[in-house]
Amino acid sequence: MSKIELINIKKQYRQTEIVKGVDIQVEQGEFAVIVGPSGCGKSTLLRMIAGLEDITSGELKIGGKVVNHVSPDKRGIAMVFQSYALYPHMTVAENIGFALSLQKVNKADIAARVKEAAEMLELSPLLKRKPAELSGGQRQRVAIGRAIVKRPQLILFDEPLSNLDAKLRVQMRAELMRLHREFGSTVIYVTHDQVEAMTMAQKIIVLNQGVVAQVGKPMALYEQPANQFVAQFIGIPKMNMLAGSIKGNTFIGENQQQIPLAHNYPEHAKVHLGVRPEHLQLDRSGSGWKVFLVERLGVETFLHLRDEAEQQVVIRLEGDSPVSEDETLGLSFDAQRCFLFDANQQRLSPNIEQLKHVENRA
Repeated sequence: MSKIELINIKKQYRQTEIVKGVDIQVEQGEFAVIVGPSGCGKSTLLRMIAGLEDITSGELKIGGKVVNHVSPDKRGIAMVFQSYALYPHMTVAENIGFALSLQKVNKADIAARVKEAAEMLELSPLLKRKPAELSGGQRQRVAIGRAIVKRPQLILFDEPLSNLDAKLRVQMRAELMRLHREFGSTVIYVTHDQVEAMTMAQKIIVLNQGVVAQVGKPMALYEQPANQFVAQFIGIPKMNMLAGSIKGNTFIGENQQQIPLAHNYPEHAKVHLGVRPEHLQLDRSGSGWKVFLVERLGVETFLHLRDEAEQQVVIRLEGDSPVSEDETLGLSFDAQRCFLFDANQQRLSPNIEQLKHVENRA
């Protein structure tokens, strides 16, 4: 197992900077997920850790040693790619053990380690089959087996589940978490799917346009986003955002709706109020919001509403809801669960003097 440290890592192609000074620390045995939209630099970052891309500047440490110029095969790393990259003419057993045969490991040890990996991945009955005879999920398990059979210090995953259907993705997420518990290697996992990040990670690193937007435990990012990007990227459906201004402890929306806040804030002429769909409630005696879409999913219902200023929100309700399209309703906001973001999309803190007063009273 290895501790991984990225210190002011940058990657530049000609005049274009892809990764713009990233600082990340992943502890020994930790399952860390790097998540972000397409083009944010997450796969480039992973390839630099693997040694498949040169680092323009900064330091990469594995186990306390700088490895910027260490070749990939000397880093104690295994990597699982989005494409399975299996050899079609080899059996499952031969694919899993191929890296060991290149290292001149004796045949008895190869057979024992292939058998161990196959049992962990429930591939034992398939060892004599070739890739063409396997399902997508089975092929991905073979690719994972090929990685863990080397007993690496660090396993890197580059969007390994994106080629699988929804049911297989859920199954493979559980499989990877089980393997991590049993095998104990340090894992860095790259994905654009925040559901994978939330369900699998011990630590999430949110990347946006080549910089780290926020690092933390999954629920910490969900409940305390540092900025508007993280607030809307983490969570399905994404956090609602309403434009307006602040005066004291009141948010004044573009539709002139006044929403009481839990604390006083410094006055701002331009802010966004963020609130998650589950922290909004319908007010049937009110008005101002028209339902334009109802999504009934059985266990929950999503209502899509818009106001006169064409601002839209989504509400999540438990179970079915009798609300129909074109109804006009009011909304009730949970003041304790509202976030405010300034013009630079950074989360605003309440007035410090008021918070001190509240703490002293407590």
